[in-house]
Amino acid sequence: MIGAGAREHALVLALANDLAVTALACAPGNAGTAALAEQLAVDVTHPDAIAKLATSWSADLVVVGPELPLVAGAADAVRAAGIACFGPSAGAARIEGSKAFAKDVMTAAGVPTARSELVDNPGRLDAALNHFGPPWVVKDDRLAAGKGVVVTEDLEVARVHALTLLDDGHPVLLESYLDGPEISLFCLVDANATVVPLLPAQDFKRVGDGDAGPNTGGMGAYAPLRWAPESLTAVGRQIVAPVVAELARRGVPFTGLLYAGLALTTAGPQVIEFNCRFGDPETQVVLALLRTPLAGLLMATAIGALAQQPPLQWDSGAAVVVVLAAEGYPGTPRIGDVITGAEGPGVLHAGTRRRDDGVVVSAGGRVLSVIGTGADLAAAREHAYQRVQQVRLPGGHYRSDIGLPATRRENGRFVAR
Repeated sequence: MIGAGAREHALVLALANDLAVTALACAPGNAGTAALAEQLAVDVTHPDAIAKLATSWSADLVVVGPELPLVAGAADAVRAAGIACFGPSAGAARIEGSKAFAKDVMTAAGVPTARSELVDNPGRLDAALNHFGPPWVVKDDRLAAGKGVVVTEDLEVARVHALTLLDDGHPVLLESYLDGPEISLFCLVDANATVVPLLPAQDFKRVGDGDAGPNTGGMGAYAPLRWAPESLTAVGRQIVAPVVAELARRGVPFTGLLYAGLALTTAGPQVIEFNCRFGDPETQVVLALLRTPLAGLLMATAIGALAQQPPLQWDSGAAVVVVLAAEGYPGTPRIGDVITGAEGPGVLHAGTRRRDDGVVVSAGGRVLSVIGTGADLAAAREHAYQRVQQVRLPGGHYRSDIGLPATRRENGRFVAR
């Protein structure tokens, strides 16, 4: 397992519970994964280092969690070393690495998405902004850890964000606004273009209750979406399958997890973006409800055998994850604070490390993912927030409304872009 976040902790936990797994390592991991897997050191930005590590450890399968190593070519290097890998090639990972590339693929595949315009010159910005909004949607074309998007009714705010990106040499994608609830749909995709949708989830991007404040990497999520159309997985196949076919046509077939961020608009589902890996924090709730052993699914995806897998089995209940973030996040987070009460079930580590004296301290912006499950969403929320209150992190903060809109049947009200 490559990565160090709560997503990777969730994946490691699911893999550790799979009887088919005889040995498990995580690189570089965190204070939580250390209890479940051998910890290995690696620079995730260097694909050859990942492949060398997997070879020396005699891995049968490498699972790449974050987008950065995938876009850099980690899966290519691992496969070149003769090891099965769950994750797309660098060419296919451009579906997340470049939003402009993703738009081009979607257009060619006939997939519904927002109207857009790429701006790479500040001199063209004002004229381009006049073609959109309000509200204005301004996106960094490159990887931005979920924080490169601004959605605003204020033209000047949109302009300043765009100019900041352009001044840093980042092209900017302007988009028309897609109204309606947003959902995350993960699909396993193998080299034979077999598409297997997982349980849809909904995440909460903005830092504060009621979707106040700036975007983050994600402050919480829940699943399942009982209010969403029953045909959602079919919609996923109708949207994801054409994109998979188009990538193959371009000579960059996709293998791994293709994540479709969808807006359920009045005109029907439309794609907000594609990601090339499991999402965080949605993975935490999806895997909490998955009953099918994970290792076999990931290996089948890696070797092109998804069509031979039996139908997925899911828990009938619900799951909620609440992210506990460090003081200062999503700006510069304070690190080094002692964490207590996080031992035991229901807590996944992200930005944590264990000091030489054995004490676990914060080491990043999103510090912990706290999970609750229950027979329904209300019970899962109660369980999650009871567990959050048992954890102590000086200056830590979290949202109190994760999943609340759905329990109130206000499904589109608190949905953040």
